[in-house]
Amino acid sequence: MRYPKAFRKKIIKARKEGLSLKEISVKFSISKSTASLWLRDIKLDKKAQKRLKKRKLLGYYKTQLTRQRKRKKLFNKLNREAFIQTNKIKFDKNYYLLLCAVFYWAEGTHSCDTVLKFINSEPLLIKTFLKLLRNSFTIDNKKFRALLHLHEYHNEQKQKEYWSKITGIPLSQFYRSYLKPHTKKRMRDNYPGCIAINYMDHLIAKKLIVTYNVFAKTLGV
Repeated sequence: MRYPKAFRKKIIKARKEGLSLKEISVKFSISKSTASLWLRDIKLDKKAQKRLKKRKLLGYYKTQLTRQRKRKKLFNKLNREAFIQTNKIKFDKNYYLLLCAVFYWAEGTHSCDTVLKFINSEPLLIKTFLKLLRNSFTIDNKKFRALLHLHEYHNEQKQKEYWSKITGIPLSQFYRSYLKPHTKKRMRDNYPGCIAINYMDHLIAKKLIVTYNVFAKTLGV
């Protein structure tokens, strides 16, 4: 199909004003490939380049918003499904023990001659493990000890108070913190440090190890 020269001139003018190939395709009802062919040798001034750059950034921003909405929709769907599935679980002492053993399998120290030791920097994981531990055994809170691994940029007292609130372990049962040298290359925002929780009862540690080993065998692993 042949187009009038006047029609092409309008398209070239639009391009020089900074319209994108997609905008031109829609505005003048021609294919994007045709617009690209006609306009490939057109030089754009700084004003037109600035508009195109702005449009590109706007398009990127809109794409990101769309992706965020899709992720949020998916998360809400999975969250609802998880609530339904979790509400069907019968939480008794045996179930708490099994979950506690699996957590200990992943993040606990397995050399348990004298003490149970659990180490992590994620507050929710720490709270969950301690909840499971306290629901699985008769726990004496006086047997807990805690050691923080902090960077030099941390306020030790502030972090001890933070972790004491998370764990329910009194400050008097915290050891002097281990301060790791900071390389100055990176400072992690809101990083609370890592906590090593000791519980002075090797029998409980052994019970957890035996439980997760038997559980694995039951699964046929």
